Amino acid sequence: MSNVAAPLPAPVPASSRPLSLGVIFLTLYIDLIGFSIGFPLGPDLLGYYLKLEGHTGALGWLLTQLDALAHALGKDNNFAAVLFGGVISSFFSILQFVFAPFWGAFSDRHGRRGVLLLTVVGNALGYLLWFLSGSFWLFLLSRVVSGAFSGNISVATAAVADVTTRAERSRAMGIVGAAFGLGLVTGPTLGALTVHFNLLDHHPSLARWGVNPFSVPALIAFALCLVNFGWISLRFTETLSPAVRAEARDPRVRNPLAAILGLAHPGVRRANLVAFVFSVAFVAMEMSLTFLAAERFGYTARQNGFLLGYLGVCAIITQGFIVRRLLRTMSEIHVLNLGLIITAVGLVGVGCALQPWLLYAGLAALAVGSGLVNPSTTGLISLYSTPAEQGRVLGIFRSLGSLSRAITPVVAGVAYWVFGSASVFIAGAVLSLAAFGLSTTLPQPEK
Repeated sequence: MSNVAAPLPAPVPASSRPLSLGVIFLTLYIDLIGFSIGFPLGPDLLGYYLKLEGHTGALGWLLTQLDALAHALGKDNNFAAVLFGGVISSFFSILQFVFAPFWGAFSDRHGRRGVLLLTVVGNALGYLLWFLSGSFWLFLLSRVVSGAFSGNISVATAAVADVTTRAERSRAMGIVGAAFGLGLVTGPTLGALTVHFNLLDHHPSLARWGVNPFSVPALIAFALCLVNFGWISLRFTETLSPAVRAEARDPRVRNPLAAILGLAHPGVRRANLVAFVFSVAFVAMEMSLTFLAAERFGYTARQNGFLLGYLGVCAIITQGFIVRRLLRTMSEIHVLNLGLIITAVGLVGVGCALQPWLLYAGLAALAVGSGLVNPSTTGLISLYSTPAEQGRVLGIFRSLGSLSRAITPVVAGVAYWVFGSASVFIAGAVLSLAAFGLSTTLPQPEK
């Protein structure tokens, strides 16, 4: 007997679907711009707080530990700065790992719209704290708040599942991927363009309120949250019917690891494992790419910006167009397997590239491969699950992605500097092939 429950009627009428998907896309896009606007600022943030506070307090203790590790590995203090960025990123990702399943399950019980509004307000508070972060402690607190309220993505992804039929589910998940790609291209670009605007140059008295040289990117992220709040309030209609919400489980998810192991459908557990292994490989690539380009080809920050933009554009094209066409004629599992193989080829190509054009060719393969993997994996996990648990299950899926982002940057950074740049990409290719081996055992979902 099949483990897949018979699909329930769609919670919303079909006539509202095009508008709903467009609203979801813009909700995700605005959210991801704010989320990624601080990506290019890591080294400058470290330098600012070091100058402000010296090697004292929490910042001083953290850097002392990282300096000791750098010396133990035979590296200079620049490596400690790289590790600092990884640690801060890991800290935020751990919070996402803990809270993403909670917000997903909470939205199953109480509806998507209200939870989206609540998490947007929480993120706005986090950005406001960043705007006023005159100390490193306050900056850390802003990351805690933003991490705790980072449930928007899993909730919005669950809303996509609410408003699509099972047959069109995975194709619609390409919209989520396209919003990701577009947001992660726009956000860092805005951050890089606005970091040079220092409010203290014109209004030095604002320093007593905690305004700092990085307050303008924080202010833009805060303003985007307000825009998103207004957009959701005006255009986002509830996608879950009261009948479906009544079937949802208790939203309390105290232990994300126990929640993952407790997933009922074996296909969901296996698909999550495939996604996690793939995510470790991809995050390791993300962390190492700009260092490889600078080391081998002498790329400047500007050239690396173009490189990341190229990767993002390729991903947008793949997830917004190519994957949607493939899923009309191929099953999710076949698209997933194809994506994992292409990703492995791309990782080897980037890791072994001796000319810039080979680097770009490898990145194109990487973008296409990951663009096939992400929507098909998300679609499979959604299809294996019932309508009443979409938020919880997709929240766990996003939580595992956050776990990979918590552990991978530091591990990949150590591997890069100890074993060389190619080692990270070759190891990533091996992981992608391991994920391929796991994906061949996935059951076909019912539609």
